[in-house]
Amino acid sequence: MVLAPLPSRADRQSRGKAARTRLPPRELGHWRADRDALPVVLAQNAVRVPELVPLRHGRMAASPWTYYRGAAAVMAADLAATSNSGLQVQLCGDAHVLNFGLWATPERNLSFDLRDFDETLPGPFEWDVLRLAASLVVLARENGLAAHVADDAVAAALEAYRLRMRHYTSVGRMEIWYDSIYVEQLLGYFGEDRRGRVSKRIEKKRRRRTSAGAFERLTERVDGRRRIIEEPPRLTHFDDPRRLDIVRKVYDRYAATLQDDRRQCLANFTYVDTARQVVGVGSVGLRVHLILLDGGSGDDPLFLQVKQAVPSVYEDHLGASEYANHGARVVNGKRLIQSATDIFVGWTSFARRDFYVRQFRDMKVVPDAARIAPVLGEFATACGEVLARAHARTGDPVAIASYIGKGKRFDKAIGQFARAYADQTERDHAQLVTAISDGSVPAETG
Repeated sequence: MVLAPLPSRADRQSRGKAARTRLPPRELGHWRADRDALPVVLAQNAVRVPELVPLRHGRMAASPWTYYRGAAAVMAADLAATSNSGLQVQLCGDAHVLNFGLWATPERNLSFDLRDFDETLPGPFEWDVLRLAASLVVLARENGLAAHVADDAVAAALEAYRLRMRHYTSVGRMEIWYDSIYVEQLLGYFGEDRRGRVSKRIEKKRRRRTSAGAFERLTERVDGRRRIIEEPPRLTHFDDPRRLDIVRKVYDRYAATLQDDRRQCLANFTYVDTARQVVGVGSVGLRVHLILLDGGSGDDPLFLQVKQAVPSVYEDHLGASEYANHGARVVNGKRLIQSATDIFVGWTSFARRDFYVRQFRDMKVVPDAARIAPVLGEFATACGEVLARAHARTGDPVAIASYIGKGKRFDKAIGQFARAYADQTERDHAQLVTAISDGSVPAETG
């Protein structure tokens, strides 16, 4: 096989500068709304479980922040209506601030990384940056933080992204590929007065958020065997006499996508129970199932989550995924972006629907808005660095750094956009609330 020569550094820099001509960084700050967001939100209901759609609307209507989390499709359409840099990376697709978190690598180290890839697709690098920046402002407002705190957090994330991307222009590709942020490094972003509290919180979550921890909290013994506890609407068993057969078919097809060694490991577990799950905001209404397996002793649990994968919200604007199975799109995007990935992640399909599978609560430490708010600037800095690494792995750091430049014009423009888009989110949220109030959109809480 003859490999084509790689472009020179000068050529890569020229590509970034050409992108600056095509889309000057200052123009990233412009936001002019001339669209109706509600039809975009409602159009997504077509692929969701009908009885869960009102719950989705209710969760999105709770606040501008929950609306933002559930409205990735709205922002995708908004971004696609503007010019872009043409500098392509593997987009996370939903890089809002709470889609960064900690989980265990195969070596059982806690790594800080992006954690949601339902919308992943190749696309312009700045779209992820814009999604992150606007989320910081929306979350800050949700928690009553002063405007300058939100601005400072956005500035911290952007500076971290810019400097980290520039660092990646001077190192080898394998150094970028292997770069990671572990829990000890994450703690270093926080001041000494906060570091102890954050560390204790992480350690507590680390111990509890495992299959063993979920086993204690989410299961009970019924007629001598373990069963997942009903907790409507979050966890419910589905009454279908074919349930066990369906689960086995889905499970077998999924296992075939794993590496041989991991499939062998999984073969040591046997099926115990499954329940339908309702998760998050953006995923409400998608088919999600929690599967409980056991290693043979009755108290050696492994939980797997089977989640429906539908087309990325960016596919209408960037073209269809190269993967025929959207579960494969999610899993391979995840592997491209993350520094380390769950050993049991895989994909499957059933009844013309695609799914991906992952471990449930594999030492995952997921932040929540209230706890992030007091340390928003520090957390935003870590997010900016992780996003830069993800983009450097899958894109060209030299071209991206050349586009961004050494000054803060890029940062200021993104900050301007973040404030304007947070305002837009509040208007879009109000539109949904009004539609619910007048009865034109069904909603329920839960």
